[in-house]
Amino acid sequence: MPSLPCRFRHAALIGKYQARGIRPVLEDVAHLLARAGLDVSLESETASNTGMTDYPSLSVREIGQQCDVAVVLGGDGTMLAIARELAPFNIPLIGINQGRLGFITDLQLKDMASALPLMLSGEYEEEKRAMLEGAVARPMRGGGFDTIYEGHAINEVVVSRGATASMVELRAEIDGQFVANYRADGLIVASPTGSTAYALSAGGPIMHPNLGGWVIVPIASHTLSNRPLVVSDDVTITIEIVAARDASMNFDMQSLASLLHGDRVTVRRSAHKVRFLHPKGWNYYATLRRKLRWNEGVS
Repeated sequence: MPSLPCRFRHAALIGKYQARGIRPVLEDVAHLLARAGLDVSLESETASNTGMTDYPSLSVREIGQQCDVAVVLGGDGTMLAIARELAPFNIPLIGINQGRLGFITDLQLKDMASALPLMLSGEYEEEKRAMLEGAVARPMRGGGFDTIYEGHAINEVVVSRGATASMVELRAEIDGQFVANYRADGLIVASPTGSTAYALSAGGPIMHPNLGGWVIVPIASHTLSNRPLVVSDDVTITIEIVAARDASMNFDMQSLASLLHGDRVTVRRSAHKVRFLHPKGWNYYATLRRKLRWNEGVS
């Protein structure tokens, strides 16, 4: 059977290199990509940690400059980490999940040999997902603020108590308008993608990825009427540390510890979006049913 014409030219292969036994699987994926007619390069850390030398290795920046598709082998965490870095280059990503079905790494390993060539030939569903960008500003003695941290997130920005048992007090504003003071374990600002992550476990709603909004979710709020709040994604959300013995901030898996009284975390929509490619026929609700086990007990 003749191979299908490939829509892409140069593929980057990124793997969760800490996973046991990943090298043979990466080699299988690389061979499949090469047979489809693509040039194949490995992300540099993937190459160095697996010892694979049959393909060129590229840094993330070089991948962004030279490749036109990225194939990620691992789980949602692996995908989030690389997607955040590749978003400025507008490269589409295909996620192959080694274990349980992921929300965004939804191509199962057992289906890879049949599904991946079809996707590479153009038979896929594409979606673009919004990202958060934010910064931490610290008040200066002479007045004004000094930006001490900047970052991006696909899932969420979280301001929370640190290792101490005491809660934090946080002041939230939206476009400069006061919303509420929260005495809680923390506060989550989540994207629609992140609404099925930490925000969901804290009692937040599930938001469809196409929605243009964020959800603000308090974590174990002292005031029971502090409920999740859905807002437009064209606003700027500011969270100020009012009182805390110890507070920290997380942009997805990137963290900053020891926030101080008066520090201000600002969150807004990033100019960049992440492009995900899914197998033809993919739909968001089927993923929810499988991942959240909504179909259990249905004959």
